[in-house]
Amino acid sequence: METTYNRLRGKAVLVTGATSGIGEAAVRLFAAEGAQVVAAARRTDRLNGLAEELRGKGFAVEAVSCDVGDEASVKHAVDAVRRTYGRIDLAFNNAGVGGAGRLHETNAEDFDRIIAINLRGVFLSMKYEIAAMLEQGSGGSIVNTSSIGGLIGVSSLAAYSASKWGVAGLTKSAAVAYGRQGIRVNAIAPGATRSEMFDGWMPTEEAREQIAATSPMNYIADPDDMARVALYLLSDEARWTTGAILPAEGGSSAGV
Repeated sequence: METTYNRLRGKAVLVTGATSGIGEAAVRLFAAEGAQVVAAARRTDRLNGLAEELRGKGFAVEAVSCDVGDEASVKHAVDAVRRTYGRIDLAFNNAGVGGAGRLHETNAEDFDRIIAINLRGVFLSMKYEIAAMLEQGSGGSIVNTSSIGGLIGVSSLAAYSASKWGVAGLTKSAAVAYGRQGIRVNAIAPGATRSEMFDGWMPTEEAREQIAATSPMNYIADPDDMARVALYLLSDEARWTTGAILPAEGGSSAGV
């Protein structure tokens, strides 16, 4: 991976959900763009391996165990960025879980689990990230991971879609609340993207082809495609953008 623009040079950034898919791609890309990264996730073996690999290539990457469903764990991760690099400038709140099912087929326990990670986890992350940025007084930029399921209704993803619509609401509310303190808050809305979660939903090539065909661009995105959208929103290239839920779904929500 080559550094091209150094768009995040010297910026301290937290990435949650960092051990696979979009999160892992983001850690790699942000590090290559000059950021000082703290990668956070629950799977510590994979997390430590990623950090060691990237440090071996000369990048500034540290690992911290984090379960976004646990408030103390989230606070610890945010504090770890400040202990390691002296501040927190940026955050990519990407941790999430899947869960398929129509509304009447979804049990309350599964609904609560999905909301706890996908929505409450983003709330907790922003709570402590924003508090730290306000204390620093130097502004910052936050990007959350919503979904195409947070742009349109998805009949087979009732709880998941509800959680991602909630992320969009939190994003817009925070953008309005903290813009005057120089804190920008945006979200990406990925469509079908190759990841462990997606492959679990769509285990066969036939199923993946059917999903790809629902997009005008007719293919499944790579995690790096999503990481690049997050990079743009985090960087100063998007300095006049806040409160946006940026579709990154190959045109799937544009119409039929």
